[in-house]
Amino acid sequence: MKYDVIVVGGGPAGLASALEAWKQGAKHILILERDQELGGILNQCIHNGFGLHHFKEELTGPEYAGKFIEMLKDTNVEVLLDTMVLDIDEENHCIHAMNKKQGYMQLEGKAIVLNMGCRERTRGAIAIPGDRPAGVFTAGAAQRYVNIEGYMVGKRVLILGSGDIGLIMARRMSLEGAKVVGCVELCPYSNGLNRNIVQCLNDYDIPLYLSHTITDIQGDKRVERVIVQEVDEKRQPIPGTERVEGIVLAEVDETNRPIPGTEEFYECDTLLLSVGLIPENELSRAAGLQMDPRTNGPVVYENMETSAKGIFASGNVVHVHDLVDFVTAESERAGRSAAIYAMQGNPKAGRCIEVKNGNAVNYTVPQKIRMNNVDKFVEVMFRVNNVYKDMEICVMSGDQKLAGFKREHMAPGEMEKIVIPKMLLEKAGDEVIIRVEKAGA
Repeated sequence: MKYDVIVVGGGPAGLASALEAWKQGAKHILILERDQELGGILNQCIHNGFGLHHFKEELTGPEYAGKFIEMLKDTNVEVLLDTMVLDIDEENHCIHAMNKKQGYMQLEGKAIVLNMGCRERTRGAIAIPGDRPAGVFTAGAAQRYVNIEGYMVGKRVLILGSGDIGLIMARRMSLEGAKVVGCVELCPYSNGLNRNIVQCLNDYDIPLYLSHTITDIQGDKRVERVIVQEVDEKRQPIPGTERVEGIVLAEVDETNRPIPGTEEFYECDTLLLSVGLIPENELSRAAGLQMDPRTNGPVVYENMETSAKGIFASGNVVHVHDLVDFVTAESERAGRSAAIYAMQGNPKAGRCIEVKNGNAVNYTVPQKIRMNNVDKFVEVMFRVNNVYKDMEICVMSGDQKLAGFKREHMAPGEMEKIVIPKMLLEKAGDEVIIRVEKAGA
């Protein structure tokens, strides 16, 4: 079976890509989704806060997804649910997939858009030692149990990590009657949006313990004791701060090592892990796409095309976003580019600029800019490595400063976005560096 555009993933990124490809004139579009319904992670995100940028109104996750699903009904976009993609042949643009009804399928697309999203880091990924009792969940798994399955995961809850899902689940568990004894964060700053710190922790008097971590989990059938210690500036537990009765919190010094004498004791029966997300890129790696070790996602050009011609990627599979509205905007760009590729073929070759991260910047997306493919400007997204105030984002080409963008506040938990006009990029050399420095320096 042959299509103009095949979209892998039916979450917010995949829905936006498919709809935009349709608007751009691609007529034969297919969405492949492994779940039994469209919407992806949004289906379990029943809290509000979605859609303020894209729809100019505040929506819940299911409402946000529902708007796209309704728009999809006015198109001829095909959808295959409960379908698992096994492999992607990047040279022939052939996707190998299977489901219960059609069995094994070989699907050809003139263009392919990868929108597989991301997954949560587990206990194993962060190597927490100790027993393996019941009561340890990722925050997302707990969210699904509570919001969709209708199961209460615990009565006294400790949360490790201050990512947005963990913060939101702190509020959700409180609303369901559980006691959230605290939120423990390894870093000296929160990794969630500031609004979630206020609305999910402060409004419910849930303490946030910065520069702390868990060093042991103990329990037979259910979590009984969790040892929490302060860490030093190297994020190593400080010896002598352990307690074994319940949950023990200890402060950390500037090297992230636990500080002796700072222990606090709590009891709990449930531990939720909100310790980061990993882009779901097994298919990308198997297809031989160039990967960026900074993002754990594919390297992309200005139009979200990967290193393989005609294969595009967007959303959390490229880099982890904090707002679904930004996922939508990025995925619309990928869908638009895929439709143009399907109808017109390869863009013209020309000068390519590498975008690199400099001081205080963890990564940049896109990583490459083809000048012949730029109309008026390029959007560059990135995250900083710490909390900063009164800084300037500088776009550098060698010693030449092409542009500067002042920011009063920046934090790792909040995505930064800048718009670089084409006229400025034309003055750049073979590479552009995005860095952060003190305003006025």
